[in-house]
Amino acid sequence: MAHFVLVHGSFQGAWIWQPTAAFLRAAGHDVYVPTLDGCAERKVNLRAGLTVTSVAEELAQALFHEDLQDVVLVGTSSGGLVVEKLAVLANDRVERLVFLDALVPQPGESVTEIVERSADAPPYEMTEFTRGPSREQMATGLFAELSGDLKDWALARATPHPIGLSDQQPGELDDFWEQTWEAAVIYCTQSANPPESHQRRTAERLDAEWVEMEAGHYPMLTHPKETARLLQS
Repeated sequence: MAHFVLVHGSFQGAWIWQPTAAFLRAAGHDVYVPTLDGCAERKVNLRAGLTVTSVAEELAQALFHEDLQDVVLVGTSSGGLVVEKLAVLANDRVERLVFLDALVPQPGESVTEIVERSADAPPYEMTEFTRGPSREQMATGLFAELSGDLKDWALARATPHPIGLSDQQPGELDDFWEQTWEAAVIYCTQSANPPESHQRRTAERLDAEWVEMEAGHYPMLTHPKETARLLQS
């Protein structure tokens, strides 16, 4: 039995992992799926001061209080940043890292430099504490690969993302790159972002296993059985 910790990305919550988590649990694994502070059902906690480090610190405390050891730590999309920080803070509890179509900025890199957006893409809606596309933009853009009831289900749960969790602060994640990790990078070939070039740089810098998956950016929803299989391998 493995202990999986699944970290969601922008505009998501623990809900994004439901189908994949079900397959992992059916295979006999322990699965912990947190919703990050300020996201989804925790949007009531939106406030100044939320950062990648603050949510990683909270998760590190959760791993301690749940007595989780030999953790397979999985991050998708911007959840990759949280995994970078959490891996450092809970180093003695982490066995392996998996970056599933994830943003993993290196020292000096920003998410805005990594993500490729067309010049005519509409700007995100901004509030004091959040950023994100409108529901229409989500339907035709981010969630375009989804359809039917699954798409409606995801749209009903998507929420704007805390600004402080959307990118790293200068030097915030540098200590991750000063250590060695057992890691895998799963690149979703039908996903525009993060670009393949970024994910290959991640794999090369970490000397990580490189895996390609024929899926878009939300394989945990569209290909949950295959996602669970790859996370276990």
